[in-house]
Amino acid sequence: MSSRIVILGAGELGGTVAQAVATRDCVKQIVLIDTVESVASGKALDLKQSSAIDHFHTQITGTDDVSIVTGAQVCVIADRAGPPKNEWADKEGFAMLRQVLQYGSGAPVVFAGTGQTEMLLRSTRDLGAARERLIGSAPEALVSAIRAIVAVEAECSPDEVSLSVLGVPAGGLVVVWSEATIGGHAVEHVLSQAQLNRLETRVAKLWPPGPYTLGTAAARIVQAIVESGRHRASVLTVLTDEFGVRDRVGILQALLGQRGIMQVQVPSLNTRERVKLESAFEK
Repeated sequence: MSSRIVILGAGELGGTVAQAVATRDCVKQIVLIDTVESVASGKALDLKQSSAIDHFHTQITGTDDVSIVTGAQVCVIADRAGPPKNEWADKEGFAMLRQVLQYGSGAPVVFAGTGQTEMLLRSTRDLGAARERLIGSAPEALVSAIRAIVAVEAECSPDEVSLSVLGVPAGGLVVVWSEATIGGHAVEHVLSQAQLNRLETRVAKLWPPGPYTLGTAAARIVQAIVESGRHRASVLTVLTDEFGVRDRVGILQALLGQRGIMQVQVPSLNTRERVKLESAFEK
């Protein structure tokens, strides 16, 4: 375990990502970077002092020096400590991202928030970053939330639920129910149509996920990258002719590795799901 990751932003989301990564003990060092250095250092100290309780050995430090990104294995874009307290997604955030891509030497960049779609797209369009390097982790949080409500409906553990999501956040989400399973059995054989309709209605209300789920999802993506385990995840990425769409950000299944996205995977869709997906991209 010799890897180092940096988290841009020591706000609520950034702190949650740091804690979730640290407790996995999958990296040697985490650096929190924020324009308010005292908050970054203070939050790093607070997290470090919890190591004896949470049983992790990860070193955590804080700074306001973006150049520390050099040599990091993964960069996570989170939220600033303030003011204002919000995700890095505005002009200042884009300027910082430009520095990250410059210093990062090809390291994957994980966008942990729900409002960073435009910044992800501009990273490829305006800054020339390879799409394989850019990963939006929020869909993985959404999938976790959907699995949780499916488990309640089916009276089982969320671990028994397997499903994927496609489309675009906030109004264009498509759950691929035709390939979803519960305990290895097709969802459609376990749940009634009335239950599936009820779940479909609830899914639209699950976006955006909260900071804890978002932070945990980002940590899962980070772990998949640093451990190079060919992990499959639902991610936001720039589309390049998937579903006949280019130069837009959408949700796809992807295999992750040390350099980021190794391969995108497009599941088989039934007619209803394909029509819904086409409608989502037409909005």
